[in-house]
Amino acid sequence: MPTKLLSHADLGTVARLTVLVAIDLIIRNGRDEVLLGLRNNEPAKGCYFVPGGMVMKNERLAEAFTRLVKSETDHNASFTDARLLGAFEHFYDTNRSGDAGSGTHYVVLGYEFKWPDAAVPKADDQHSELRWWPVAELLASDSVHENTKAYFRP
Repeated sequence: MPTKLLSHADLGTVARLTVLVAIDLIIRNGRDEVLLGLRNNEPAKGCYFVPGGMVMKNERLAEAFTRLVKSETDHNASFTDARLLGAFEHFYDTNRSGDAGSGTHYVVLGYEFKWPDAAVPKADDQHSELRWWPVAELLASDSVHENTKAYFRP
C-alpha cells in the first residue's frame, strides 16, 4: 500500500490524539560537525534542530529515511549507511499549527550518518538555513533546541 501525506487538518487531529513516530537525522561531516537547520515552523520554531520528520503510514523506515534526507537536504543517502542511536521522546507544548493546549508527542528514532565531503546541503522550506555546528558549540548555544542537544549528551 503506498504512503500518503495527511492533510493539514488530518495531521492536526492525529497529533492531538496520539503519539507521532519520526526519524531525526544526526548528520556529521568530515570535521565531526553536525548539520542543524533553523526551523520556520512549530514545534520548535526559531530553534536550530537536526533535520528529520514523521514516518508515514505504510512507509518502511528505510523509505522514510531516504525521503527525509532528500527532502530536508536535497541529498541522496542510503539507510544502510546509517547507524541507529536509539529511540528518544520529544514533548512540545505546541503543535505544528502553533495552537496552545494541544501539544505534540513524538517517539523519535535517531539515525546518524556521515555526510560526503563534496556534497552541499540545501535547506527546504521548513528551514531558513542549514549550518554545520561543532558539538561543543551546539551544546552551549541557547539557539539549539534541548531535544537536539540530547543526542550529544552522555
